[in-house]
Amino acid sequence: MTNKKPDKVFVWPIGTRIIHWMLALSFTTAFITSFYEELLHDHVALGFIFGIMIIYRIIWGFVGPQYATFNTFKLSLPELKFYFVEKIKNRWREIPAGHNPASSWYTVWAMVVGAVIVSTGLLLYGVQEAKGLLSFLNDDYSQYMELLTAIHQYSSYLFVTWVSIHIAGVMVEQFYHKTSMVFAMITGFKKAKGEDTKVSPILKFFSFSIIVFAIATYFFIVSSNYNFLTSKKFTEIDYKAQSLVFAQECGDCHKVYPPFLLPEKSWKKVMDDLDNHFGEEITEANISISKQSSIRDFLYENSAEHSTRESSVKIMKSLGIRRPKAITKTPYWRNTHSHIPKSVFKDKKIKDKSNCIACHKNFDQGELDDMNIIYPFKN
Repeated sequence: MTNKKPDKVFVWPIGTRIIHWMLALSFTTAFITSFYEELLHDHVALGFIFGIMIIYRIIWGFVGPQYATFNTFKLSLPELKFYFVEKIKNRWREIPAGHNPASSWYTVWAMVVGAVIVSTGLLLYGVQEAKGLLSFLNDDYSQYMELLTAIHQYSSYLFVTWVSIHIAGVMVEQFYHKTSMVFAMITGFKKAKGEDTKVSPILKFFSFSIIVFAIATYFFIVSSNYNFLTSKKFTEIDYKAQSLVFAQECGDCHKVYPPFLLPEKSWKKVMDDLDNHFGEEITEANISISKQSSIRDFLYENSAEHSTRESSVKIMKSLGIRRPKAITKTPYWRNTHSHIPKSVFKDKKIKDKSNCIACHKNFDQGELDDMNIIYPFKN
């Protein structure tokens, strides 16, 4: 490309600019969707775009054109100090065509933190949600759910902070130093001196292939609930096939509650207190002793202690030494439902907070997938 603009140098080719904005947009929207459990599927799809952009930028740092490669970065601390001193003393100083010391450090740090976000996100999706390419890790590493969550969350907050500092720096350049920096990643031109960047056809093809691949990956994920990138380890449970007695006798009065939502001692309290079963009296005439024994055994064998599901692990951790009879009495349940107004549970569509199936589709089949949460009170 021939530069016909005086006092400006062509720095950022169109592919680089598109990928820069895809990186920014994918992280921003992924960060926003992380606050909504029902948007986990979208969060994961956006996370894949962000991850692909991070990988691209790392590769681009080695094979990219002038001004993009890591060997042109200014990463010495004396240079960084001089940059800020000069920035304060000289409002009209010349800026380099490529990365200055601050943007050099910013880019490297952003790649490092971005890589941590992506890797912990994939691990968390596999370990906690038991989904995706790493779902096999759920069996042996479910105890690390909280640690992975903390690293993923705090690295995301760190990235937000880092981006905010970056934006502030761009604004200072734009309005105080008058370097038109805001438009550099839009037009590709920077108000500086230097040679225009040249991109080979192979690198252009690489950039646009990555763009198409990232967009295709996003639509591939959101076009279906489950595919090889989002496949789930835990599928719907056929309780009739596992224990016909449990499914029939317990399901005769109410939707069955998955045993993995309470520990063994909690189920023992439930089974030992059948004469006052949440306001109902259950006798041998209702359920024979042999059937009660069969149900008890099934509940014990499939209780929270014996499951690596997210809800089971977190319920057990939240309980400590407590062993309540009701799922709604667990700290985990209270915490995850704390944002819901109490009036909602009195709504005619729900009636009671124990009516889990009102908001969790296929709850009676052990289905607690985030994407299957429904909110009748929002209608």
